[in-house]
Amino acid sequence: MAIPLELAIAEVIGAAIVMAAGLIATAYAQQQMGAAGMGIIGEKPERFGQVLFFFVVPETLWIVGFVLGVILLLNVF
Repeated sequence: MAIPLELAIAEVIGAAIVMAAGLIATAYAQQQMGAAGMGIIGEKPERFGQVLFFFVVPETLWIVGFVLGVILLLNVF
């Protein structure tokens, strides 16, 4: 059964919005954590491992956005 063109376009736009929101949220979180992390490393270089861990944690936001976008495109519910 074929879906109407308008619905297909809406699904693609919705998936793009979900993926873009995940990327924007990741960038914002890393911006804030990166600035604070550089201040911490400047004062205590031995804390590099902890700062790196907290800098990488927001990467899960774009992964979640990508997975949700793929789910929307594949109509997997």
